[in-house]
Amino acid sequence: MANLSTPTAFLLMGFSDYHDAQILHSVMFLFVYITAIVVNLLIITAVILDHHLHCPMYFFLINLSLIDVCSISTTLPKSIAISLTNNKIISFSGCVTQVFLVVTFLGAEIAVLTVMAYDRYVAICHPLQYRLIMKWDACIQMAGATWITSLFHAVLQTSFTFNLDFCGSNIIRQYFCDIPQLQKISCSDTRINQLLIFIIGFFVDSFCFALIFASYGYIFSAVLRIPSVQGRYKAFSTCTPHLTVFTLFFITGVFSYMRPNTLSSPTVDLVSAVLYTVLPPVFNPIIYSFRNRDIQAAIWKIPQKLKNLIA
Repeated sequence: MANLSTPTAFLLMGFSDYHDAQILHSVMFLFVYITAIVVNLLIITAVILDHHLHCPMYFFLINLSLIDVCSISTTLPKSIAISLTNNKIISFSGCVTQVFLVVTFLGAEIAVLTVMAYDRYVAICHPLQYRLIMKWDACIQMAGATWITSLFHAVLQTSFTFNLDFCGSNIIRQYFCDIPQLQKISCSDTRINQLLIFIIGFFVDSFCFALIFASYGYIFSAVLRIPSVQGRYKAFSTCTPHLTVFTLFFITGVFSYMRPNTLSSPTVDLVSAVLYTVLPPVFNPIIYSFRNRDIQAAIWKIPQKLKNLIA
């Protein structure tokens, strides 16, 4: 399948060529995938069923959980199927679709995390104006803007990537169609594509990073002025999960897409891809549910709520 000007398919190499290692990989990824789907759906269900959680903070948390479900479903099922069947082929259209969806959900995640930081800033620093500023219309508009801009960015990156010529190897040394790996196997000059990723990444990431940490600068300054220890603890408990989630996602994502080629190797590429595509969908809901008593209480009430709805 080499020397094709327009390949009809690509080969995803994944983690190993050994059968036992492939089975181990499929079992581990299946466990991670089921865990991510279950815990994210639990949060979505808990927030929807508990009217006490019908507020902007949990509205954006539902968006984050939905993004995580879609994101991990874009990459892991195909990787699990490859390990179980040893059929590493992904069609050209399938690869295009995967790139588009991965970029969409990555962009939506960082955008939603940024909006969530702004929500916490308004709630803690301007509590009396919170309902006025974070009206439902404003929340829906912000959520809509994150999805629209993410889709536009995904169209841009996908079109630039697949305008490249793939006339040599069609082997992608990754477990999903990843833009940096596609650039490596292209026989075109990819400097423009790399520059596009760097420019967009620099400006978008810098904007989100600055907005989030400016928000938390004001938040921590306001929290430290709260006289009661219990009040400070409650304020910190609503902020630290979000800051932890953002830091994990931001560092791994930036490292994967913007690191220099000297830091690139098959092992590093695989590990970094797992860190930004697999870990966040699993850790995000766990971090939020472990640190949020309201979410925990709502999750325990799900059986009773469902029973009442059915009755």
